[in-house]
Amino acid sequence: MTAFLVASAALVLLALAFVLRPLWQAKPLAGIGVFAALALATGLTYALVGTPQALDPAQRQSPQTLADAVTQLETELQRDPNQVEGWRLLARAYAAESRATEARDAFAKAIKLAPDDADLLAEGAEARALATPGRQFDTEAVAMLQHALTQQPMHQRARWFRGIAQRQAKQPAEAAKTWEPLLAMVDAKTAASLRPQIDAARAEAGLPPLPATAVAATRSITVRVSLARALAAQLPVDASLFVLARQPGGPPMPVAAEKLPARGFPIDVTLDDGDSLMPTLKLSQLDRVEVSARISASGDATPQAGDLEGTPQPAGKDAGTIELVIDRVRP
Repeated sequence: MTAFLVASAALVLLALAFVLRPLWQAKPLAGIGVFAALALATGLTYALVGTPQALDPAQRQSPQTLADAVTQLETELQRDPNQVEGWRLLARAYAAESRATEARDAFAKAIKLAPDDADLLAEGAEARALATPGRQFDTEAVAMLQHALTQQPMHQRARWFRGIAQRQAKQPAEAAKTWEPLLAMVDAKTAASLRPQIDAARAEAGLPPLPATAVAATRSITVRVSLARALAAQLPVDASLFVLARQPGGPPMPVAAEKLPARGFPIDVTLDDGDSLMPTLKLSQLDRVEVSARISASGDATPQAGDLEGTPQPAGKDAGTIELVIDRVRP
């Protein structure tokens, strides 16, 4: 490190000598004074705003433990606190060390820098609950979850925590309604554990349990989804395919939906009442629907820029196989 510093100083001095040469020749004393002042100013500036300690190999060693990583990250965030990902990582590290209060505060700083990040809002709300006696979602945590769902209405983690908060607030019917759309978004194992939670909330509200999924559907729609050859190279690894049926001119919430891996095109997908998101509105109750398909790299049910999608197609009760071609990138 010493050799590097000496070489750097020599380069600075040579550059200053060259720049100040005319003044040096005309007024030697003035040239010497300016030369010394600029050299000193350069050194002080680097010491104040630079990171000379980064030249020390000891400062560039990889952390050996989680505690070491936390210490280095804390030091970095003291130097530059405007790092969203830094605060997110630090909060997760605190949570891993069961430092709930510090995790809550670190998430709060990250959210201040990125107030519309739905993932961050959901994590921050969970951290607030974990730092609260009884693990209760307080008013601020609920507001964070509501904002997350405003940004992404089908955000799974935010919906789950919002439902928990509603049950804590003695609002079981609202909790069940918040959770029910998740059944069409999660895998079978998760859905099997989620249904009893929904039925328990419905029972608290004096409502009957959800209809059994084994009941035969009275209507189904077969959708054959193809991927345009021009987009095949843009197919993200581990992407998810969403196939949806919506009420024409109705609410944005689909009446039926399936999520599956985006591979092996063309893919045949059958939508029926078992894929309905809302017990109060089934696919079989509608004479006409509009079916669509979308590929998401993130696996998020909420449409995002960069998703691959096709033109929605109408489907009546007697419609045969509906052909859908995913042929464009969502702007």
